[in-house]
Amino acid sequence: MSGLMIAEQDPSCRTMMAELMSEEGYCVTVTDSAADALSGILKKSAQVVLLGSQFDNLAATELIPLLKQCNRNLTIILVSDEESQPVIRKIRAEGIFYHALKPAKPEDSDEIRQAVRCAFDNLSSNTH
Repeated sequence: MSGLMIAEQDPSCRTMMAELMSEEGYCVTVTDSAADALSGILKKSAQVVLLGSQFDNLAATELIPLLKQCNRNLTIILVSDEESQPVIRKIRAEGIFYHALKPAKPEDSDEIRQAVRCAFDNLSSNTH
C-alpha cells in the first residue's frame, strides 16, 4: 500500500482530502503538526505529501527545504490557493512535484486525485 501524508492546517480541507485519498486506496496519514510531519517523513512512512501553504505557523517555502532534508526523494504536492507567480516560482525551486489549487468542494478534487496518482506512478517507475 502507498503511504500518503496530508499535512494541512485547515481541518475541513484535511478531512475532505483524507476521505478522497482513502477512497482511492491510499494508506493515508493526516497531521496538523510540523513535528508529526517531519517524524513521519524521517520514518519513511510517507512517500508523497499533500502540503498546505501554511502549516504550524510556517509558510510552505520554509517547510519544504526541511522536509526535503529529511528525505530527498520525498514527493511534495503543494495544495494552496496561492497564485502569485514569484511565490509559485520560489516553491517550485524548492523541489515540489506539483502545485494544486485547494479544492473548494469535493467535486473540485480531480486535480489533486490526478496529481497524487501521477506522483505514485512516478515513484514506482523510478524504483523499477
